[in-house]
Amino acid sequence: MTRLIPLQGVENLRDFGDYAAGVGRLKKGVLYRAAHQAQATDEDLAVLAGLKLATIVDLRRPNERERDPSRRWEGFAAQVIDNDEGSLEDPWHTFLRTTELTPETIQAYMREYYRRAPFKTRHLDLFRRYFQAVAEGRGPVLIHCAAGKDRTGILAALTHHIAGVSDDDVIDDYLLTNDEARFERRGPKFIAVIAEATGREPSAAAIRAAMGVEADYLAAAFEVMKAEHGSLDGYLEQAVGLDARTREAVLGHILA
Repeated sequence: MTRLIPLQGVENLRDFGDYAAGVGRLKKGVLYRAAHQAQATDEDLAVLAGLKLATIVDLRRPNERERDPSRRWEGFAAQVIDNDEGSLEDPWHTFLRTTELTPETIQAYMREYYRRAPFKTRHLDLFRRYFQAVAEGRGPVLIHCAAGKDRTGILAALTHHIAGVSDDDVIDDYLLTNDEARFERRGPKFIAVIAEATGREPSAAAIRAAMGVEADYLAAAFEVMKAEHGSLDGYLEQAVGLDARTREAVLGHILA
């Protein structure tokens, strides 16, 4: 199936359901992931409205939401889950301004980010409220951050895990972010933005690394979850607060 839903001003929108999952299968049209919607066109908003979203989980920091406020469609009535905790400092922007940008430095930054991200208080709150919302079974859910690849990727992978999606499919879905057409379309714009902000023009290879994901990033996140809590299930139960009843309700909503 074609998972990507191409839009004009919203990157990386795709359905992350419809995978074999344990003894069943994830439903199609219930689980969506994307980048932010600040540059959504009116046509994009019409497509988003057609998804009949019941809940949107915005994983961004408060300053990111303020910088790029989400556009909404007429009659918007979805529940929005966000979190107002977090400093005004943007670690990613600080990194871009202060570090020599090469594929190697960017990949090292991302690996370290993935080791920290699962335990940020803001993320734990958002993950918990996401699973609670899915368990309520109101309808389709969209999760997104700024680029729709890292915070979003971790949460989508955790969703796949509890559903029993195979490790190969978890990784394959995560790596769908590495869309060459998106790199070609957005890469030059990203280079221009960084050059204007820093006075330095990064290479195309560095931008490719910044826009993409690597399997070992997600592996790094999973590794620290397991190290702290014994397993991914232990992390979900002990850190996120996903109890057995909520987990069963989540599965009841997302499995066909």
